Amino acid sequence: MRSHEIDYKILGEDIQIVEIELDPQETVIAEAGSMLFMEEGITFETKMGDGSQSNQSTWDKIFQAGTRVLMGESLFMTHFTNQGGKKAKVAFAAPYPGTIRPVDLSQINGNTLIVQKDAFLCAALGTSISIHLNRRFGSGLFGGEGFILEKIQGDGMAFIHSGGVVIERQLNNETLRVDTGCVVAFEPQLSFDIEKSGSLKSMVFGGEGLFLATLRGTGKVWIQSLPISKLIARLSPMSENAGSESGSVLGSLGSIFKD
Repeated sequence: MRSHEIDYKILGEDIQIVEIELDPQETVIAEAGSMLFMEEGITFETKMGDGSQSNQSTWDKIFQAGTRVLMGESLFMTHFTNQGGKKAKVAFAAPYPGTIRPVDLSQINGNTLIVQKDAFLCAALGTSISIHLNRRFGSGLFGGEGFILEKIQGDGMAFIHSGGVVIERQLNNETLRVDTGCVVAFEPQLSFDIEKSGSLKSMVFGGEGLFLATLRGTGKVWIQSLPISKLIARLSPMSENAGSESGSVLGSLGSIFKD
């Protein structure tokens, strides 16, 4: 199924929203609870599937819904359709401060993007959202992205959100090492693994954590400056890492000497 062609605007700076303009009978799919406003003529319906396959059986929809639960997402997705006779707008907001990044899947290698499991926000109807299991055990055990990721496929526009600022890097048969949890998305041909950050001294006293995410090959990767897990650790007064360097072993040890 070819994706619907939608027009959009990204509004805001530190806390962004995406405003999507739909022609009559155009549809955008979104995570439940992400809608900010919708104009007259827009209707919404909650469905189990993403609607990318019109002939999908009930069991296929149930299976897809089950994989969404494994990804930590809602069991259902919301479909917003312009049922009116003129163009109408619907807007979506990210669940925490950060950046919304538009991605034209037709310009991505293989029309496929691998993203962390809470990064997907919305997309044109025809986009497939499915589970992607990280084959490397170490990546799932120690990586901030986890063992279970999301795979976004299609030929239209999709929108992903991330914490803080997001930057795009093009690797050309190169290696890039990134703080675990800061990889928000990457093209599937890239190799992704978790490796130790350096010598024992650096791992213990460096404050950069015990492990780093390592990407190798040729393709694009998107990096976020402030993962939600790091933000929570900084803001929570009960966190043993509050006020210490993220990932530092000394952060845990230091809490022993607090009053």
